[in-house]
Amino acid sequence: MKLKYRVGGAAGRLVLNGLLGTVRFEVEGRERYTKLRDAGQPVIFALWHGRLLPLTYYKRGERVAPLISRSGDGEYIARVVEGWGFATVRGSSSRGGGEALREMVRRARDGWSLAVTPDGPRGPRQKLQPGVITAAQLTGLPIVPLTAGCARAWWPGSWDRFCIPKPFSTVRVLYGEPRRIPRKADARELATHARELEGQLNAMTEEADRDGGPDR
Repeated sequence: MKLKYRVGGAAGRLVLNGLLGTVRFEVEGRERYTKLRDAGQPVIFALWHGRLLPLTYYKRGERVAPLISRSGDGEYIARVVEGWGFATVRGSSSRGGGEALREMVRRARDGWSLAVTPDGPRGPRQKLQPGVITAAQLTGLPIVPLTAGCARAWWPGSWDRFCIPKPFSTVRVLYGEPRRIPRKADARELATHARELEGQLNAMTEEADRDGGPDR
């Protein structure tokens, strides 16, 4: 079983390197993140599951630990991104959530930034689950919203409308304003942060898709 995932992950990474190596990235708002990075501050990147592929490739080698589900599909994804320099944390809201959260705290203390898809692994699409808010509250790391859009892409009919950029396409990457979650925030405050972050990510994604997207 492990051999299947190892071979599949290596083959997938080879194909994706060939495809995404032709893509051009246009980036907006990166200074919102680099100010924190240059100060030695790890962050939590929050991104929708459907934009995972172009953003993971774009962020390769940047000392990021993404949260990836323990499913079979998640195992393939983990094998691919580990080859791109990511240190994966395995778990989700439905499987291994508590253990994954503890591992995320450990990674943050070691200086790694984290990455969470708050509508994954099963959706609903672009509806935020509260795990990313909890992680930010416990680690003290600021959340940096991150999204991407591509006018020339394949959008398979899965629940998340997964973005696969076509060869030689241009991907727009947008960084949002960082958000800190106070350690002593109560349930009402946490719910407000969750609602605002969901709206922020959706507005950014709509902007990234202005020249074309899954619903256009």
